[in-house]
Amino acid sequence: MKDLWQQLCEKKVLDDALRVGIVAEYGSRGAKALDAIDRHLIKKYLDFFVVAGSTGEHVVSENVCTCRDFAFRQKLCWHLIAVRIAEATGTFETINAWYQDSWKNKST
Repeated sequence: MKDLWQQLCEKKVLDDALRVGIVAEYGSRGAKALDAIDRHLIKKYLDFFVVAGSTGEHVVSENVCTCRDFAFRQKLCWHLIAVRIAEATGTFETINAWYQDSWKNKST
């Protein structure tokens, strides 16, 4: 049987079977990732993916996330799962700007 990610990349659609598989594989992290997809909380900037979470925005880049969960456990957090799903299905908002530039704007 193909793994979840291979199926998702081939189908490019998040169907009910894949949703069930994601929750079965990742538990509450999978459920939170699916909720983020459904609520359109993933943005793709020119430099990073950004996921809006309950404690703010989290930068995801190259299988690393800026959230506390990832920092402490160094394992897959729900933000990373959400970005993987978003990349495979194209369900993210594209922002034609550098996320790092928004840091400058927030500090001024």
